[in-house]
Amino acid sequence: MPSPPKKLLEQVRDVLRARHYSYRTEETYVEWIRRYIFFHHKRHPNELGREDLAAFLSHLAIHEHVAAATQNQARYAILFLYREVLEIDIDTPPEVIPARKPRYLPTVLSQTEVRTVLAHLSGVHLLMAQLLYGSGLRLMECLRLRVKDLDFAMLQLMVRSGKGGKDRLTMLPNALVPQLRQQIEYVRTLHTADLALGLGTAALPFALERKYGSAARDLGWQFLFPAPQLAPDPRSDTLRRHHLDPSGLQKAVRLAVKAAGIERRASCHTFRHSFATHLLENGYDIRTVQELLGHQDVRTTMIYTHVLNRGGRGVRSPLDE
Repeated sequence: MPSPPKKLLEQVRDVLRARHYSYRTEETYVEWIRRYIFFHHKRHPNELGREDLAAFLSHLAIHEHVAAATQNQARYAILFLYREVLEIDIDTPPEVIPARKPRYLPTVLSQTEVRTVLAHLSGVHLLMAQLLYGSGLRLMECLRLRVKDLDFAMLQLMVRSGKGGKDRLTMLPNALVPQLRQQIEYVRTLHTADLALGLGTAALPFALERKYGSAARDLGWQFLFPAPQLAPDPRSDTLRRHHLDPSGLQKAVRLAVKAAGIERRASCHTFRHSFATHLLENGYDIRTVQELLGHQDVRTTMIYTHVLNRGGRGVRSPLDE
């Protein structure tokens, strides 16, 4: 007896996985497509067109007041549905009302403020925050680090499948080598216990698990910051040890910023902003900073030239002469 046809959102998940999208992107795209369908009273997207897409995207801007990046995210998700899943050639209609895209400068902490915030962290949260600042990592890039991504000999670490699905190399602070070696030993202890239970397989990217089945049990593929509990893999239901949840570090940093007496809004991503700004302050070339951050366009990196701690864009007031 033939199996019943898959529902639309299940088809979306299948195509996303075939294209090797991350699980977080999968969840985000599926949610936007679900919202698009419900906005049009559960009509099938086959029955909708450019005008309906324009109405949804404009609604997000006018009534839900979403940011421009959020509106673009919804646009990409729905275009993916049409082009990759339904195989319908559709373009974004020009009459979409764009969400406002305010120009803002990122929050940057001084080196003294960074030290003060770090002083209010401890344990694994301290080590992760030090990597965010010392290597310029995004939060999820830090959490997804594997043991084998650390190169102590060259003092560098590999960021795999960063933003845009790109790999890059960045620096590994020499000051963190002893703590990172201790963290690897902690991972080794947990992994040995998992193997004794007949578990210990890591989720490998793409089709590597089929190609190198035994590699999933290697220490090198284990997450550097593993979760304390085993949990089912959301894609395969295999019991595995995932990385730590991002909310733990986010809460710890939020409390540390408050304890440090810093009134500006600062988060985990502020460490990355501070990393870039402090490198430029120390005279490093902007192209080098661009590569370390993994920016595709140097204009993205240039925003940090506007927040260097020189005041007034680095111009000395004539009153001070």
